[in-house]
Amino acid sequence: MAGSSEISPPVSPPLWLLAELTYRCPLHCVFCYNPTQYARLQAEMTTAQWVDVMRQARALGAAQLGFSGGEPLLRDDLEELVQEARRLGFYTNLITSGVGLNETRARRLKDAGLDHVQLSFQDSTKKLNDFLSHTKTFELKQKVARLVKQHDWPMVMNCVLHRHNLPHVGKIIEMAVALEAEYLELANTQYYGWAWTNRDHLMPTHEQLIEAEAVVNRYRQQPDARCRVLFVVPDYFEERPKACMNGWGAVFLAIAPDGTALPCHNARDLPGLSLPRVQEQPLADIWARSQAFNAYRGDAWMKPPCSGCDERHKDFGGCRCQAFLITGDAAQADPVCSKSPHHAKVVELVRRAPEHRITPIVFRSDSESRRLHPQA
Repeated sequence: MAGSSEISPPVSPPLWLLAELTYRCPLHCVFCYNPTQYARLQAEMTTAQWVDVMRQARALGAAQLGFSGGEPLLRDDLEELVQEARRLGFYTNLITSGVGLNETRARRLKDAGLDHVQLSFQDSTKKLNDFLSHTKTFELKQKVARLVKQHDWPMVMNCVLHRHNLPHVGKIIEMAVALEAEYLELANTQYYGWAWTNRDHLMPTHEQLIEAEAVVNRYRQQPDARCRVLFVVPDYFEERPKACMNGWGAVFLAIAPDGTALPCHNARDLPGLSLPRVQEQPLADIWARSQAFNAYRGDAWMKPPCSGCDERHKDFGGCRCQAFLITGDAAQADPVCSKSPHHAKVVELVRRAPEHRITPIVFRSDSESRRLHPQA
């Protein structure tokens, strides 16, 4: 039940801390997972406040720390935060567009102890990469990829897939191999944030997904395949939901730029949650006892069919954000599940994918954020 603060079963420690240092970003991606109301959320925590958060999270048991945004390189104190994270014993990952990473900055981050870099591309072609991000960044990203390898960082190349670039999966793999990425994450679009606003432009067809996955499997079968390719099928095209965040309040803890603690990236969009702030409560209390982190923890909140489903401890009811966006009720079964009474709504969204769209595509920007949320 949303609103309950009872804890059952016992709470395990968070293992993965995502530090969303800023919502500022030089890119304007049409599928950005940042909240569409981000322009109304301008406050950012100080260096000292972030250091305090990291210390508390490490004391709770968090082991992996992602520096994200927006674009985390826009924070001048990133190196200081990385250094403190290394001192605390975190494994650190920089999740970046690459904009702002030059030789000087790379050397400082290496010296500070940064362990890993995840670099995003929007496509294998300059034209589509730059269109989808509404910036001229393709050539810069290639330079940054080479810089990452020069500093001997493991590199995950990330490319969000959708109807526009799914036909280019083979070329995207070739680009990742040429740039010596250890991993390529082909993460099909998940429809929340800006991707929900642009879903009619991004939703692929079944045929596109089948062909793209076949291309991935052919590459994986090559005996000399040097890059590990992860292909994440979009939820809308499956019969069972994924275990979103491995369960609400189970292993994942995000801290927004203003200090709001989130059980998932898009928890701000869910009604009925009293989202705590790290400036006002100790992180241990937030994780174990806050209303927001217990709202969908365990299975006491579940309604039928989830409450009686023998898979409820495997998929944890799926994604609360998808449930809310499609059904209007965050406590419903994830409607991608064929057992959900709302599954037909997902089927219809997919069925409409090949149809022509007349609404304009919306690029992430401050002006569009304020237009979408004039009263926020």
